[in-house]
Amino acid sequence: MISSPNATSVRSDNSDLLDQSALSNLAQRLVEAAKRAGADAADAVAVRGVSHGVEVRDGKVEASERSEGDDVGLRVFVGRRQAVISTNDMSGDSAAQLAERAVAMARVAPDDKYVGLADPELLAKTFPDLDVLDPVVPSVGELERRAIEAEQAALAVSGVTKSGGASASTGIGGMVLVTSTGFHGSYLRSSHGVSMTAIVGDGTKMERDYAFTSALHASDLESPAAVGKLAGERTVARANPRKVATCKVPVVYDPRVSNSLVGHVIGAANGASVARKTTFLKDSLGKQLFSSNIRIIDDPLRVRGLRSQSFDAEGVATVKRALIDDGVLTTWLLDCATARELGLQTTGHAHRGVSSSPSPGAYNLHMEAGDVSPEDLIADIKEGFYVTDLIGSGVNGVTGDYSRGAGGFWIENGKLTYAVSEITIAGHLFEMFKSLVPANDLSFKYGVNAPTVRVEGLTIAGR
Repeated sequence: MISSPNATSVRSDNSDLLDQSALSNLAQRLVEAAKRAGADAADAVAVRGVSHGVEVRDGKVEASERSEGDDVGLRVFVGRRQAVISTNDMSGDSAAQLAERAVAMARVAPDDKYVGLADPELLAKTFPDLDVLDPVVPSVGELERRAIEAEQAALAVSGVTKSGGASASTGIGGMVLVTSTGFHGSYLRSSHGVSMTAIVGDGTKMERDYAFTSALHASDLESPAAVGKLAGERTVARANPRKVATCKVPVVYDPRVSNSLVGHVIGAANGASVARKTTFLKDSLGKQLFSSNIRIIDDPLRVRGLRSQSFDAEGVATVKRALIDDGVLTTWLLDCATARELGLQTTGHAHRGVSSSPSPGAYNLHMEAGDVSPEDLIADIKEGFYVTDLIGSGVNGVTGDYSRGAGGFWIENGKLTYAVSEITIAGHLFEMFKSLVPANDLSFKYGVNAPTVRVEGLTIAGR
């Protein structure tokens, strides 16, 4: 049996919450029951989710919500037929009943020559400590304190007229995976967050902006006061926005929106889309998409990474890899089924819930930093647009056409000048990738991270 350490070794006042032994035993029983019911192979996923959040407005708690639950899913194979079934009720002899139902479903399912468990030689055999669990769960009072502190700091910024609300949250989520080929892996991951939205102006002239911080460990959070202050300052800067005439100019993406461009690349490199031929990158493997200094990394093994894990949803070992290396698309994101369909080997990117079969997805993504500062990146722009906010989802993954509502600041003679709102930026992702230049201000705040980036010649649709 291949087994990962679980959270039973963690000691805290929440030891029951952090103990996954019952989930592990349940998943093992389900797999054994499936084999007894006639399955040729099976795997079971047990998922734990606990969250607690508070919302504050004008110094008063408006909402305080807690959710907690364990769910389990069983996937069985009869020949090349597959079925997935899930439940959150495992009382009595539910394991045997669930397994029998799943096997019966698989026997009448259509054949799929690509389904099946991962090859045993690909399974994770080592499980490094990625430090993804903070065992100390904050109290409700502490969450309220964080939210109130963030709101007070925002309201203290000169020009802020009212609060759009502050929130603080915490949670623990985990997964146990057991397969009939002997894999047994588990992990628990914590989360903490604080956010604040501030408002400036009144009536139809109101503008709002926000700031937030999130981390696996509470000690890595920015202070609530810093979050609130930043939300207030961003909001005041957006006061009295103007519109601009339609034009074609360089566009610079702030780091809180530049990561969306990384998302478009990786979304289009998803093996499931490639197999269906529904991606504009379907013929781009091994081809130059960016300039030669661009690298986009997926690192599932980053210590304290928001999406770190040492094995995927099929038990395959995860590895750090450059998805874009020297500007070239090096790989698709693959799980076992899409890899077989494309005649390739899985890249360990399988994700799944309890009620679905695996599908490809990324982990901790980032675009490596460039050599120039954000100030130097815009210094030679006579007229351009600095984006801080994107609206809508007007990106066609099949054609690569790009069109997003946006807000931000107008650039004149290399400087940010006045706020701009209610415009659209448009182009084509192939052309945008070719001209993209990153700054040197990369920081790791999100699941997908990128520095400030500049893209040439986008169309601004304004007044």
